[in-house]
Amino acid sequence: MPAPNGYSTRTLKNYVGHDFGASDPIKIDQVRINTFADVTGDHQWIHVDVERAKKHSPFGGPVAHGFLTLSLMAAAVASAGVVPADAQGVINYGLDKIRFITPVPVGVTITATFKLAGVEDKGDKRQLIRVETAVNVEGSDKPAIVGEVLAMVVG
Repeated sequence: MPAPNGYSTRTLKNYVGHDFGASDPIKIDQVRINTFADVTGDHQWIHVDVERAKKHSPFGGPVAHGFLTLSLMAAAVASAGVVPADAQGVINYGLDKIRFITPVPVGVTITATFKLAGVEDKGDKRQLIRVETAVNVEGSDKPAIVGEVLAMVVG
């Protein structure tokens, strides 16, 4: 579900409880996983050693880093229309209640769902939004991640 008509920085509070539906799909491939490992220095074999992961991983192959999957929420929030179109900017304000529920195997597609859970006026045309989220894994009945995304919307 995209942003509703009339959704703006002035009307944010009116939309607490609105379900924004799913983000654009994001493919999790080995190149993305390896690149993330290079950037972060986290080269744990369960992520980057394909042959070892196929033989010894309880998941049957490599899985994405939890923090890689978590970091993809920034793009997912934008694609789902959570930030009002008239916002002058949005600043990542943090995360709450994040839980890693199930691994993300290489080769799957993920999407994220978002529901506006709260809006707090911070003055100076700034509003802190709290967005309930779940990162869903293609072919799994359990989400990879659940929690809340916090963002400062500048009007």
